[in-house]
Amino acid sequence: MAYNAQLLNGMVIFVEVVNSGSFTLAAQNSGHSTSYISKEINKLESRLGVRLMHRTTRSLSLTPEGEIYFQQCQQIINDAEQAEETLNGRQLEPKGLLRISCPTSFGHSRMQSIFARFLAQYPFVNLELDLSNRKVDMISEGFDVLLRGSAQLDDSTLISRKVFSSYGVIIASPDYLQREGTPQTPAELSQHKVINYSHLKQPNTWSMVDSAGRQHQVQVQSRVLTNSPEMELSLCIDGQGITRMPRFNLHDEIETGKLVELFSDFQRQEINLYLIYPSRKYVSSKVRCFIDFVVADLYQSQ
Repeated sequence: MAYNAQLLNGMVIFVEVVNSGSFTLAAQNSGHSTSYISKEINKLESRLGVRLMHRTTRSLSLTPEGEIYFQQCQQIINDAEQAEETLNGRQLEPKGLLRISCPTSFGHSRMQSIFARFLAQYPFVNLELDLSNRKVDMISEGFDVLLRGSAQLDDSTLISRKVFSSYGVIIASPDYLQREGTPQTPAELSQHKVINYSHLKQPNTWSMVDSAGRQHQVQVQSRVLTNSPEMELSLCIDGQGITRMPRFNLHDEIETGKLVELFSDFQRQEINLYLIYPSRKYVSSKVRCFIDFVVADLYQSQ
């Protein structure tokens, strides 16, 4: 590799601007003027030949090239800090903001205590938690880690790691079944009131496999279509229809008789939970510690 004396120029300033969220805060944190910070970023972009960030007087956001460069620069700086602390006989403590997106129901039912224990163990890491069921663009929205449940993930350049296995259940309340009758075959579901989850690719197409391995596909009509698993479950308990959802969204509703599982003799559809992150190579200590922490906890709980 040819010698390049400018290779690291502007890198620390760039990372500080991104982490601070503005040129003004970066200037305050680094002890430089805002004009100096702006000139350094301009020189860095000129040397690299790409725009790293979009900036206005009120906002700052990374370009796709800037996001890639930031991840690698952040890792280089973390590695440099770790090298210095290793020489000084200290272990690098994970620190900084960790942005995580997690499904709402799974966040409340399984992750709440994990987040609490993680914060207790790593006091210098701050969490920004997005509990939602929407499809997230990890890179453009700046998340460090996603947790997502799916039978199978779409192809992606992101890294995914399966950390939890569950299965789907078809459920209804005893009150609904007494009033409307219990479907004996998948085809009969088309005559029932159904509560569907809107983020599925084909919410009105239910596919099932019986114990003999025969495939059944039925078209249902949504009495309710919602993007909220909590609403889906609540309406089902209240007797408003039949629904299907991952077993991990439930607590003890089946065991206590609030809900009845239908077609329990059919093959269960596996639903897995994945940890997703941008790169296997450039993983910060805070991300690596969080992944290891979650994996250890969820594997033990299964």
